[in-house]
Amino acid sequence: EGRSRRRIWGLWVTAGVGGTLVALYAVVTPFVTPALRKVCLPFVPATSAQIQNVLKMLERRSGSLVDIGSGDGRIVIAAAKRGFNAVGYELNPWLVWYSRYRAWRDGVHQNTKFYISDLWKVSFSHYTNVVVFGVPQMMPQLEKKLEEELEYSARVIACRFPFPSWIPDHTTGEGIDTVWAYDLKYSRGCETKSFEIAPETES
Repeated sequence: EGRSRRRIWGLWVTAGVGGTLVALYAVVTPFVTPALRKVCLPFVPATSAQIQNVLKMLERRSGSLVDIGSGDGRIVIAAAKRGFNAVGYELNPWLVWYSRYRAWRDGVHQNTKFYISDLWKVSFSHYTNVVVFGVPQMMPQLEKKLEEELEYSARVIACRFPFPSWIPDHTTGEGIDTVWAYDLKYSRGCETKSFEIAPETES
């Protein structure tokens, strides 16, 4: 009888450990796999200063907004609170589900949508405001994609890293909180690949 009990406990412990490992794998994998891609795009939450700088670049703007690589939905939710119909694309399903919960909690779920999708497989042609939290390796290819897809009136807002060829029309913030805004009606056709930006300028 004692051996039988120990055997049953052993089975329970094995099942518990196995289940924990499976659950841990399911949670951790979406956060680890971006680092294994050709272009590493890890999840780094936007700071409050970055969010405020993005909102500053959206003043007097209207229309639809998309956040490419929306993470936990901070930018999308903040934009929705300013009256935008905002959409986020994110590859990590856990972050998308959490973003949907945050939008519901903050009362803006009707003005927000979050999709689990690879940004390279999505067309952004119907958005007039685009927010990007990218890394240097992806910016040249993304610049080309957006230039081909976006309308003349679109504004692209880049956070942390600027685009390599476009010249920004507006810049604010400093360090990691720097935000560059590009109006395509001015940026299209620019080929200058080096430019200097003051720590904070507004126009």
